[in-house]
Amino acid sequence: MNEFVETYGYLALLIGTFLEGETILILAGFAAHRGYLELHWVIMTAFAGSLCGDQLFFFIGRFRGQSYLAKRPKWQPRIDRVNSILERHQIWLILGFRFMYGLRNIIPFVLGSSRIKTAQFLILNVIGAVVWAVLVGLGGYIFGHTLELALEKVKQYEIFVMVSIAGLGLLLWLFHFWRQRH
Repeated sequence: MNEFVETYGYLALLIGTFLEGETILILAGFAAHRGYLELHWVIMTAFAGSLCGDQLFFFIGRFRGQSYLAKRPKWQPRIDRVNSILERHQIWLILGFRFMYGLRNIIPFVLGSSRIKTAQFLILNVIGAVVWAVLVGLGGYIFGHTLELALEKVKQYEIFVMVSIAGLGLLLWLFHFWRQRH
């Protein structure tokens, strides 16, 4: 497990944060605390993955916009909610959408299909990605430290903790996916 995390940890983090990322970033922060990854590289990798993914989704929204969203009628209630928030809190929405569970992946598409200028989205997206990567990455790191204080012999539990966090993230994703289908 240690060798796997050390070999593929940053790549898995980059791909995971490109697609969504909270769970994998918490795991990477925990792995950094345990010494398998470097915290500054965890934060930079998460920043890069999140920024690139959201920029891509923004550009898909910009160039395929309404036709792309129209092909996903189940997204409509969330699209309406995003548009409602966008009307009142445009800047805060762009800065904070990474923290909005259930809307996080749809928002860049909706923003891309709106009248928001590309440069404005890019600047606010960079700021939001930095804040998100630092807070969530440090959160995982601090979680590891707290766990170590609570459990004197954390080494014997670390695989269980990592698998539990990953399992919880997978269960939340599956529940969210199932809820979208029904």
